[in-house]
Parts: sequence; C-alpha cells; structure tokens
Amino acid sequence: MSLKPSFANPKTTLNVTPPLHNPPRARGAGKSRSPNDTDFNPNPAPDSDEKHSSSLITVFIAVGANLIIAIAKTVAAFLTGSASMIAEAAHSWADAGNGTLLIVAEKKSIKPADRSHPLGYGKESYVWSMIAAFGVFMAGAIVSIYTGIIEWNAAETETNYTIGFIVLAVAFLLEGFSLIQAYRQSKKHGEAINVSAIGYVMDTSNPTLRGVFFEDLAAVIGLVVAAAAMGMHAYTGQPFWDALGSIIVGLLLGVVAIFLISRNRDFLVGYKVTDRMHHYILGELLDHADIDSISYLHLEWVGPKKIFMVAAVDIAGNQKEEKIAQKFEDIENQFRANPLFQEAILTLSVPNAEPLKLADNQG
Repeated sequence: MSLKPSFANPKTTLNVTPPLHNPPRARGAGKSRSPNDTDFNPNPAPDSDEKHSSSLITVFIAVGANLIIAIAKTVAAFLTGSASMIAEAAHSWADAGNGTLLIVAEKKSIKPADRSHPLGYGKESYVWSMIAAFGVFMAGAIVSIYTGIIEWNAAETETNYTIGFIVLAVAFLLEGFSLIQAYRQSKKHGEAINVSAIGYVMDTSNPTLRGVFFEDLAAVIGLVVAAAAMGMHAYTGQPFWDALGSIIVGLLLGVVAIFLISRNRDFLVGYKVTDRMHHYILGELLDHADIDSISYLHLEWVGPKKIFMVAAVDIAGNQKEEKIAQKFEDIENQFRANPLFQEAILTLSVPNAEPLKLADNQG
C-alpha cells in the first residue's frame, strides 16, 4: 500500500517501518487513483520542514511590507487629513498585527504531540488565526467605517493629496509583491492537484496561507478604492467621496474577517476531509493485502496538513487475537510514517457490519 498525499520525503511513503519484518504487499500498485483535494499532493515536496519554512517566509514578507506601509500611511493621513487614508492606515496596522499572530500560529502548531495533547497542537493555528481575524481585522473595519461616517458631512476644504497618492502607489507595489508571493505559493500547490490558486487557498487546511492571501488581496483592492475616493474628492471638491472610500475599505475588511473566522471555526470544531480524499484513502485501505473489508472510516483535520484517522476493519483470514493486534499496529505505523497523518487507529468491525464501498461518501 502506498499513499501519495504527502509533503514528506519521497522515501517516507507508507511503507512498513523498519522494526517490521514482513511488510504488507502493495496490492493494486500502479493505480492512478488521485483525488483533486487541496491538501492531497500526489507529488511530494522534498520535506515538510521546507513546507513550513515557505509559509513562514510568506508571512514575514507580508508583515515587513505592512509595517513599512502602515507607518507611511499614518504619516500621509496626518498630512492630508483624508478619511480614506486614515482607513488605509488602520487597514495596514491591522494587517501587520494579523501577520504577527499568524507567525505565532505557525510556531505553536508545530509542537509535537505529548501526553496532554495526543493529537498534537495543530489546532493552535486555527485558534490564533481566528483571534487575528476577529480582533485585528474587525478593529480595522470598525475604525474605517467609523471614520467614514463622521467625515461624511465634513465641511469642504482644499485638498492636496499628492503625498497620499505617492504613498498609495508605493503601498500598491509592496502589497502587490506580497500578494504575488502568496499567489505563487498557492498556485504551486494547486497545480500539483489540478486546482486553481484561489480554489487551493479557499479550501486548504493551512490557515496561515489563507490569511496572508486574503489579507493581501483585500489590501490591493482597498488601495484602489482609496485612490479612487481621494481622486474623486480632489476632482469634485465633495468630501463625502473620501468618506465613502473609508466606509468601503472598512466593509471590505469586515467581509475578509467574517470569511476567515468562518473557515477557522470550521476546522476548530472538527472538519472532515473532502469526499475525494475520503474515497482515495478508503480505496488504499481496501487495496491492503491484510484488510478484507471496512465498515467505518473517520477522517478529520486536526491541524494544517494533519489528519486523524479511525477505521473499523475486518482482517483477512481467521487469525488469532495477538496476530490481529500486530496487523493493526503494522498498518497504523504505515500511516503514521506519512506526515499527512497525525494519528491512525484501527479497530475490529462489529459482526455483520455493512462494509463500505468505494461509491460510499461517508466520513
């Protein structure tokens, strides 16, 4: 049996670990059953550490860019008095804070399992990502919308937005670079499983990449909105355009926050894998030489790229209890050797249990 969906070293496939002397035969070898799942990569990357490193690099680039931009926007907002620029400054400070919390999420989620957390600390990433989305993004949204409301009926004044437009242009370049970095990472993973970059980042179990991607996308859109609002204010002399831009930026931040909160909540409360991945892993289990049938299969995300598997199986042949226990341990170790699986547990099917078939989409 060989499971392909790993970001591990190609040598670390689901082969039996060294202590075992009689590895199970890979029945069905050569089959090309491979689902289009966002966290299911048939072409593994060199190792999982490199994967983690690339995510951190993406976050560090985003945080660095946002800090520079936030300072510049704050100065420009003070000099111009533009409501849209105030909103953009709040947006960038929110993004910088969000990125910092995502770094914390990355660091905490890779802690190894221990007695108090037998399934590891993977869900830490969803906790910190949710805190970032709820606290930082919503704070930015509230500041932006509030600023727009109080500036809506402001008295008409002369405007000189030159410094503001310069800052927005520089910010667009920096935010664009950060967005391209996140897009390239998403596209790279998506191409391996035949999905788009957007499709990958929407459904991946990695909240860090999703947070950075949508943060940068919202930032680029917000910059265009702010520039248009300031331009209309300068052209018409009507300050409500500038206030409108601030409100739109705030609403944009709110939408991003609600989306990220929703996705992190999904994974925190227990998010099962897609039907395609369920179908694939069920097929690999059924292909195993020592498994006769499967009556139950539970596959749940317990962290970024980490699955918890529980399966009720019927072992082939009429074997003694101690041999069945050893078979279970052998098969479980094959899955545990693959970094995609945090834990794998097998148990005996109850007598006369209805077996699962590949057409079933249960989880």
